[in-house]
Amino acid sequence: MEVELAPDTVQMMGELAGLDVPQFSELMARIYQGPLQEVPWTDALEWIRRYLDSSYVTLILRSASRERRGVMINAGASGLVPDEVAYNTCYYALDPFVGLPGDRVVTVDEMFGETGWLSSELYKQWQKPVDVRYVLGADLRTESGVECRFRVSRDHASDDFSARDRALCTLLLPHLRRAVELHSRLDTAVVERSMYANTVDHMQVGSVLLDVNGAIIGKNRTADDILAQRDGLRVAYGSIEATDARENRTLKRIVRHAVMGHLGTAAPVIEAMPITRSGQQPRLGVLIRTIPLSEWSDAGKHRAAVALFLRDPDRKPQGTQETLRKLFDLTQAETSLVMLLANGLTLEEAADESGISKNTARAHLRAIFSKTGVTRQAMLVGVVLGSLMPLG
Repeated sequence: MEVELAPDTVQMMGELAGLDVPQFSELMARIYQGPLQEVPWTDALEWIRRYLDSSYVTLILRSASRERRGVMINAGASGLVPDEVAYNTCYYALDPFVGLPGDRVVTVDEMFGETGWLSSELYKQWQKPVDVRYVLGADLRTESGVECRFRVSRDHASDDFSARDRALCTLLLPHLRRAVELHSRLDTAVVERSMYANTVDHMQVGSVLLDVNGAIIGKNRTADDILAQRDGLRVAYGSIEATDARENRTLKRIVRHAVMGHLGTAAPVIEAMPITRSGQQPRLGVLIRTIPLSEWSDAGKHRAAVALFLRDPDRKPQGTQETLRKLFDLTQAETSLVMLLANGLTLEEAADESGISKNTARAHLRAIFSKTGVTRQAMLVGVVLGSLMPLG
């Protein structure tokens, strides 16, 4: 359960820690900016290390165990940091300074006594060789169940942590906890977005994100490939347009209406249109849809307002044969045949491509029909393309 500090307690802790208003503001800014850094909280930890005149400040975001590798962020004097690999593979099992009381700042000497700490295996094998004598720490537990550890270390030539040092750490704990929670939620969103984007890529669907001015602010690899051909669609002046003038007017009109839906001045748009290409190539398919704002969002200049999904009939969904084989319990030969059929080959062409006779191909096809529960080749292709194969 999260314990909040009363306002008068916060003021007292701030005074005891020796922080003035500009210093406190700077520390809070670094803590809440931490989740957005490439290596989270590096600036905040270094600020704390310097203010507390310590050797190291460490944030352990994921504790090491036999089942998983730990993740720690270190700020160290002169760029030196403890050996993270050694801790994750060995010394974590010797660490007695774990499971600390929630929302409390404690030291190793307070927990184990001077003799107990100096006789511990972690100190003798890992801390003493890197000149660490004093350790102050706190364990953080967020609302969503994230648990992490905050540790500050000093060398043998330094003094133990004072009431001023404890006051600073006590003051920052509630803010660090909230920042860790924000980091956890942002990380979850990034992982989910990456997973969905990867799925769209495997399905060979191009995706393009436009801002409120119709400018491109993001696109995936498939969209890059389609637009690079400049056949039907192209990039011009940072925006996307159709090469056919009439189709381009239609595309621009739909995008404008989709932007209006994003801004809330019209209904959201979900509309599709074909795009003509040169020669006898099949037309591209384009789906335009509004990206609505949430109730509490504001329409920023560089925020995605419209999504375009591009489909080239000539581009077949990518899938691994192993995924398809496991899904329908096919043999390797049957799987290879299915992949060729799904890519538009006739049975005779697939047999030639596989180097097998037509009779063997027909025997494989009968077995495939039995395993997939279909009775016609066209149905088989539909089942394969609609299966989990593109996710593989």
